[in-house]
Amino acid sequence: MTKFTKAALLSMFFIAGATLVSCSDTDEKEDTTSIYARLGGTTMVSDPDNAGQMIEKGRLSYRKVVNSTVGLIVADIQAGADGNLSAHFAPLLAEVGAGNTTNLAILTDNLTDFFSFNTGGTNPVNTYNGRDMVSAHNPAVNPRMGVKATDADYTKFEGYVGAAAQANGVAANTQLYTDVVTVLESLRDPIVQAP
Repeated sequence: MTKFTKAALLSMFFIAGATLVSCSDTDEKEDTTSIYARLGGTTMVSDPDNAGQMIEKGRLSYRKVVNSTVGLIVADIQAGADGNLSAHFAPLLAEVGAGNTTNLAILTDNLTDFFSFNTGGTNPVNTYNGRDMVSAHNPAVNPRMGVKATDADYTKFEGYVGAAAQANGVAANTQLYTDVVTVLESLRDPIVQAP
């Protein structure tokens, strides 16, 4: 998968989950520190997926949410859940079904890059070189996309992201979670291209 396609799929995943589970707490003061910094920032920690390597804690937080989101989507697709997002990921699902997980790994890395970079992650660790969101989510431009997204598809995706954020502790901080939802909702218009 190209970096563009990965970012598109990942951003769809991330946005959908956050919308369904968003909330606000008027007793908390607004934190103007970057989202990336509040997710752990540049503090180096052991990478649980790569023995002996270190990773920025902010990046690790995003990677955990992205991986959990993908897992939730795949589980719904495999279970044949109503309204699942299988049509969007048809090219990727065919590859994974044939035993090729290369583009899945690229997609998750690209989505992690996209969110890390756009919420305060530093270079060179967090760079995004993919397509813009409109091009990334348009199957006529990006053959890695199965179909165009509707509002309902995007909301479903946000639900997955919200569940993944809760499972990984991101939703525990109401202001941080609200800020993440705001970022996700800002991507709805460029991603949703079908009536």
